[in-house]
Amino acid sequence: MYTVIARKYRPQTFAEVVSQEHIKQTLRHAIEQNRIPHGYIFSGQRGTGKTTTARLLARALNCVRGPAAEACGECPSCREIAAGNSVDVIEIDAASNRGIDEIRTLRENVRYAPARDRYKIYIVDEAHQITRDAWNALLKTLEEPPGNVLFVFCTTASHAIPATIVSRCQSFRFHNLGFEQTMSQLRRICAEEGIEATDDALAVMAHAAEGSLRDALSALDQAIACCGRVLDGATIRNLLGVVSSEVLEEVAAAVVAGSSDRMLEVVDRLVGEGHDLRNFCRELVRHLRNLLVVRTAGVAGGLVEAPLAQRERLAAAARQFSEDDLTRLLQLSLSLYAELHHSPAPRFHTELGLLKLVHARRLVPIEELLARDEGGPGAPPRGGMRRSGPTPLEADVARKRGQPAAPDDSSAAPPAPSAAPAAPADPVPGQLLIRLEQMAKYMLAINLEQATSWQVGDTEVTARFPPDNGVQRIISRDDQTLVRQLCCELLGRPVSFRLSVETAAAGHGAADSAGAAAGQPASGLDRARDHPQVAEMIRLLNAEVIEVRDLRRKE
Repeated sequence: MYTVIARKYRPQTFAEVVSQEHIKQTLRHAIEQNRIPHGYIFSGQRGTGKTTTARLLARALNCVRGPAAEACGECPSCREIAAGNSVDVIEIDAASNRGIDEIRTLRENVRYAPARDRYKIYIVDEAHQITRDAWNALLKTLEEPPGNVLFVFCTTASHAIPATIVSRCQSFRFHNLGFEQTMSQLRRICAEEGIEATDDALAVMAHAAEGSLRDALSALDQAIACCGRVLDGATIRNLLGVVSSEVLEEVAAAVVAGSSDRMLEVVDRLVGEGHDLRNFCRELVRHLRNLLVVRTAGVAGGLVEAPLAQRERLAAAARQFSEDDLTRLLQLSLSLYAELHHSPAPRFHTELGLLKLVHARRLVPIEELLARDEGGPGAPPRGGMRRSGPTPLEADVARKRGQPAAPDDSSAAPPAPSAAPAAPADPVPGQLLIRLEQMAKYMLAINLEQATSWQVGDTEVTARFPPDNGVQRIISRDDQTLVRQLCCELLGRPVSFRLSVETAAAGHGAADSAGAAAGQPASGLDRARDHPQVAEMIRLLNAEVIEVRDLRRKE
């Protein structure tokens, strides 16, 4: 009967176990010094050698020449343990023997001495499946077992094992195999089997294994059955359902070109070829992560699990992006991958997610937006609207910074009859903005810059806003108090500060104040803000009162 490659090449000595040097060395020293505990917990990803190491430990302890760090492999005990039919080495599948009744039976059998060998060893696979009550039934036995009994618990979810059990055992964490280690083992086995495999084919299988050597060997067995004795990357990708690197590179190129139609064509081709879109998104996440790593740390080192030729292609593609771009794209791809697990329409969800990647590079960083709103040279005005010329605030800031003021577009057309009169030539608006910037009050400065005109009187400073602007509602009472204090400092005399809205009919002239004038008689809005209960709600919710209604009146 045919024996699969994963079983045929199962390690027969500690030296043949791939990686896991920290575990092999500890077990060898424990055997040599005769310091064998009564319980081990082997945890780690599937296919990393947990059960194999447990069997090797049992052989080393029960070998007729032992206990020895390396068993002879020839005595009846070694052969029976390797074949899995030893009387004194009992392997238990906890996935199907997880209840309290099975553990009670085990506890009763522990009392009997080994039939022939030195130790009676229980290897419990998938130990995290054991129920809480079953663990409790085993607790006392595990704490004080007979001297010739040893438990080895193998699990892929060590966090599911109770702390009371963990504290009574020695725990070993098996590491995932690296990409190069998996490639090396696949290459060695292919040479022994007489298989010709390209590096691309080996890389596809190593990637699909994700650190599990058993998965990689299972994929190799499947590839040999499909392709015979010559393995190539393209065929292996189709066999394992892995998205080709060319498709991922095409996605990156579509993002660079800002081409939405190319993105939709990629999804259509993937669906037509029968690819799982979740697997595609997972590969896309890996590809974008590799681009980010190469862009940040270069192609040297082992941070990117890929052959050198592929790493060089990644480096060339990564130069077309900034680190911020790749970080944003990676975050969007991770969100898409998570959402696809619950999506009723994976294709439409994937198309939407990839279109987001296309448009993501058009987003402007918040720092750049703030820089534009601060009135930097050449910055477009907010809201996409082109003003007829620089506001008095912008003109004064440009003068303070030594920059030329923005050109006045009103020269191209005669001014409208209802144009607002020019603001008085007073340095207060510009100096006020600079002071607010120095105090990191950027949003307040941005909101005040929306004012169409400023009026500086002997006892009052007024900022007028266009009708339906809404900015005056955002400026809180505390902000108004701060602005009044700054105006007093700049003018050298006590003044109040008031926000007003221009009338829609005339386009200028003050209307009812949207915010109470600091230092003036309180309005209904001010009285509402000063009410103790309202003030407490404002403080707790960080809110603002923008309107007062009389509920007794019918609207």
